[in-house]
Amino acid sequence: MKKLTTCLWFDHQAEEAARFYVSIFKNSKMGIVTRYGEEGAKAAGRPKDSAMVVTFELNGQKFMGLNGGPIFKFTEAISFVVSCATQKELDRYWAKLTAGGAEVQCGWLKDKYGLSWQIVPTVLSKLMSGKDPQKSERVMKAMLQMKKIDIKGLQQAARSSQ
Repeated sequence: MKKLTTCLWFDHQAEEAARFYVSIFKNSKMGIVTRYGEEGAKAAGRPKDSAMVVTFELNGQKFMGLNGGPIFKFTEAISFVVSCATQKELDRYWAKLTAGGAEVQCGWLKDKYGLSWQIVPTVLSKLMSGKDPQKSERVMKAMLQMKKIDIKGLQQAARSSQ
């Protein structure tokens, strides 16, 4: 039994966001949606029967979405890392998660809810490590010029002799 669940604070989009994320990641599912009753809705200033708390799983990782109001916003201080084995996989996640959101830099993006994600190839750590510091520098320089990571571009930079 997993003891940690990530709680994501939304204004009012927790259920919509959960359904969006579940549609993107394999082995994912919606959980329980707890709705505001009359008293809770009145106290929170929310419509009766609107979602208060939504549970969901993304690839086996448990999450909870809370419709807590506009008090808190997501920042880049917290992001989710999606490790991708192939460019096709990376491209798929990038396209889905940037829809309605924004491309940032070096594999980072913000989705349409303002949540930050890092879509990175699994080969990146291999390309950035090793005994050749110039190789790491070339890979880093190439990556700094990218928004969505291009694996072939990183590999080419790693092989380059310049």
